[in-house]
Amino acid sequence: MELSRKPIHYTQEGKRTFDQFYLDEEYNVPDAKEDVQQVIQGSGTVKIEDIKLVENYIRISGKLYFQILYVTATGDPQPAVLEGKIPFEEMVYTDGGELETYFIQNIRVEFTAALVHSRKLSLRAMIEMEIGREKLEDEETTVDVDSSVPIYKKMKNVNLLELNTTKRDTYRIKEEVTLPGTKESIGQLLLTDVSGRKLEIRLGQDEIQLKGELLIFCMYQSEDGKTDWLEQSVPYEGRVECSGAEEGMYYYIHNSLDDTLVDVRMDEDGEMRVLGIEGTLNLRMNIYQEEEMELLEDLYSLEQKCNYETRDAVYEELLVQNYSKCKVSERLSLPELKDDVLQICHSDGSVQVEHMELTEDGIQIEGILHISFLYLKADDEVPFGCWQGIMPFSYLLECPGMRPDVRYNISYHVEQLSVNLAGSEAIEVKAVLAFDTFMRSPVHMQVITDAELVPISIEEVEKRPGIVGYIVKDGDELWSLAKKYMTTVEGIKEVNSLESDSIKPGDKLLIFKEGMSII
Repeated sequence: MELSRKPIHYTQEGKRTFDQFYLDEEYNVPDAKEDVQQVIQGSGTVKIEDIKLVENYIRISGKLYFQILYVTATGDPQPAVLEGKIPFEEMVYTDGGELETYFIQNIRVEFTAALVHSRKLSLRAMIEMEIGREKLEDEETTVDVDSSVPIYKKMKNVNLLELNTTKRDTYRIKEEVTLPGTKESIGQLLLTDVSGRKLEIRLGQDEIQLKGELLIFCMYQSEDGKTDWLEQSVPYEGRVECSGAEEGMYYYIHNSLDDTLVDVRMDEDGEMRVLGIEGTLNLRMNIYQEEEMELLEDLYSLEQKCNYETRDAVYEELLVQNYSKCKVSERLSLPELKDDVLQICHSDGSVQVEHMELTEDGIQIEGILHISFLYLKADDEVPFGCWQGIMPFSYLLECPGMRPDVRYNISYHVEQLSVNLAGSEAIEVKAVLAFDTFMRSPVHMQVITDAELVPISIEEVEKRPGIVGYIVKDGDELWSLAKKYMTTVEGIKEVNSLESDSIKPGDKLLIFKEGMSII
């Protein structure tokens, strides 16, 4: 007897870890910069440079890049910016092994800068991140058996999710923005912020198609020293080679935007009115194909005894792949800003997920939307201010029939955010939070690893009952009864005039040993 096997290539995910740590640094203002009178706003972004397993710990190293907008302590106070980076190394305990690949996603930073004195600042950052791990597995599953004697086989139809391609790649974004005619030419860049929005990903033949937007904010001083700013969405699209990818495949692609750069360029008239925008889109791609398969689940023979060995195996089938959105809207009363805000210049937000719970209807997500906005003040000494706050949200990521053993990947970000004045003491916040979800349901199997036929003794054959009257119990099925009493499913159906394989507890069946006939 010979087993037919088929290789299965898949990823096995380990438990995700959530880590939070703090950075505290004192920062000396460079000699080339003016004294600091007041800090207006600080922001920080994290770039992970290396992830390495060291004994039972994951060593995560990278840099925190920061920008600080401040007002100079000069006779004529002006807005200015300090920029820098803080290296860090974080050790996170893990019970994983060397064969696993570790990755970081859903990074969030809370950054503050406080004035010590005019030449020194105290910097503090809270960084939280999700650490995932996965391991590539290759194993064989049994799909059929060949034998010299008749074998009755029980097959299980499954749609297994098989890993087709896993890779990391980057796409370099290069775009340009021209200042509107109402804006003055740029003398000096002050504050820049580039963030990703509305990224659509599609699979093509041997490629990944990207289409998205960058939200650009740029504060600058004109050639005559006037402070102005520009906020604009810049569309982009491109392709990344991915051998083996095809339309109709499934995927989970995590993306992050790094190494953003804004520089000033001349237009056709030789004026500094063009902004060059660059950024690197990092892509971690797992691409799957769904294959309909028949797996060999059980077997027996009426002529010989069939002995076989099994092992436990857990495969996966696709449950949900979607990109869903949660709308958050609220009017916030801010009496502390009464008559202080002339205009909102720029707003920013980040998502903090506090709790995820699997329910029958899907995944219930509870979290906080962190909001900040930069605004123009009616104060010539300190013309800008910054407000920070939070908005709680609750969202059901729908998936009817959710099981408690579902495996899922979720990445999230702010896709749209608008903060508008609603009177002298209130603002109206509207946001769209995006959740990129990939859910799989485990398929538990007993894979047959070895099988052999053993002759049956005459004594054993004679001991088998020829006719059995049987009352169906909970958990019974025709296959198990046929195997137990050495007959066939079709034989039981024929004797009992059954039109289908369905039976229920309490049904009465007459079972004849195969080869006997009703007289």
